[in-house]
Amino acid sequence: MSTVPLLLDGQWTHPPAQSFGPVHNPCKGEIIAEVPMCGGAEVDAAVQSAKRAYASWSKTPVYDRVAVLFKYRHLLDEHFDELSRLIVRENGKTLEEARGDMRRGLEVADFACSIGETAKGEYLPELAAGIDAHTSREPIGVCAGITPFNFPAMVPMWMYPVAIACGNTFVLKPSEKVPLTANRLAELFLEAGLPEGVFNVVHGGREVVDALCGHPGIAAISFVGSTGVARHVYTEACKHGKRVQSAGGAKNVLLVLPDAELDATLQAILSSAFGCAGQRCMAGSLLMGVGHGDQLREQVVEAMNGLALGDTYDDPSAQMGPVIDDAARDRLFTSIADAEAEGLALARDGREGVPDAGFFVGPTLIDQVEPDRDIFREELFGPVLSMLHPETLDEAIAWFNQLPFGNAATLFTQDGNAARRFAREVECGMIGINLGVPAPVALFPFSGWDESFFGDLHVQGQEGVMFYTRQKTVLSRW
Repeated sequence: MSTVPLLLDGQWTHPPAQSFGPVHNPCKGEIIAEVPMCGGAEVDAAVQSAKRAYASWSKTPVYDRVAVLFKYRHLLDEHFDELSRLIVRENGKTLEEARGDMRRGLEVADFACSIGETAKGEYLPELAAGIDAHTSREPIGVCAGITPFNFPAMVPMWMYPVAIACGNTFVLKPSEKVPLTANRLAELFLEAGLPEGVFNVVHGGREVVDALCGHPGIAAISFVGSTGVARHVYTEACKHGKRVQSAGGAKNVLLVLPDAELDATLQAILSSAFGCAGQRCMAGSLLMGVGHGDQLREQVVEAMNGLALGDTYDDPSAQMGPVIDDAARDRLFTSIADAEAEGLALARDGREGVPDAGFFVGPTLIDQVEPDRDIFREELFGPVLSMLHPETLDEAIAWFNQLPFGNAATLFTQDGNAARRFAREVECGMIGINLGVPAPVALFPFSGWDESFFGDLHVQGQEGVMFYTRQKTVLSRW
């Protein structure tokens, strides 16, 4: 059984860890590696390595930094299929979903290569008689990223390419459930010529998270995960004086008006709710059919029945893979059973007809959900879609705005006025019109609200550059 190493000071090392966690192939339920559950000592070693590297990397000319990033981008292209297959192996996505994971990460690498333009300052001569003024964006120091299992490439790459392009150094703590992709991404960065210590990788669980939040050598922390942990990271890191961006969970709505184009809408619903087995913060988990819910339900269930659930690692015809582990599967089975016990209707039960091996939950539709139900407000993080039946667009918007989250909402319609009202009145950070997953590309911020995000500046786009830099203003008289 192979043990996953750490990257410290440019060297791959195996720490004397006291405990290890399993890395599974979720399609088969088999353990494929062991990951060390590190602690404060390994975190400190990574931070000290990053601090040493920062002294020179922060002074490296921007075009020299970008040259490394261009080489890295080229290597990621060369190893695109290998990395995609690795994501399938340890995460269970379909190959096309894994390729999408990689493509979105590559978009951020492309954006990071433009740092000479996006991190420029401003200049104003003769601010006063004989006085000139200019601003510059300076790196902030050692940054850390704590990332989830559901996007092994994209979410880490939301963070470290931009941070490093800005002149910072970085410590990555990937999910202990998917450490292999993170390590391979780091290997290729070293191959691209990144100096030792600029990028470090530490594995583990909560002990590592808390050590990163409290370490005095870290200037900023980026986090993506559940709302409970996002709040904890934000609170702890702020308490220790750090800059924080902390993205949490979501409960996103797919709202369908009677005039929506049927075939495209059904395909978008399936992709949103059941793509990546529903394990993403942009998944549509609430379905609302305004004034035509019964008809819509039957059409959606018929489409769900056509989804091929299977071993995405060996079967290219599989359209939906497993959830990440047995704990996730069992939790989802319990949520479905609880909904049934409460008298909610199971229009499609994902506990039935799943493969014996692996961690599978089939696509599920729970009908007759009301806004006062727990299942309406709680993120399930799996292929479970809850259906509500509002009578009007106003009622649907009011129901959605009751949620504690504020991540995403989508409207399917051919009515421009309804679309405009929806975009203006829905209280969340990302809006889709006739799009199942309104996830912004790298040029724009991933802008969750409320309990979907804790902090000020989001990942991606110009906000990402602002997060990883601090502004300096110089006034001069000569």
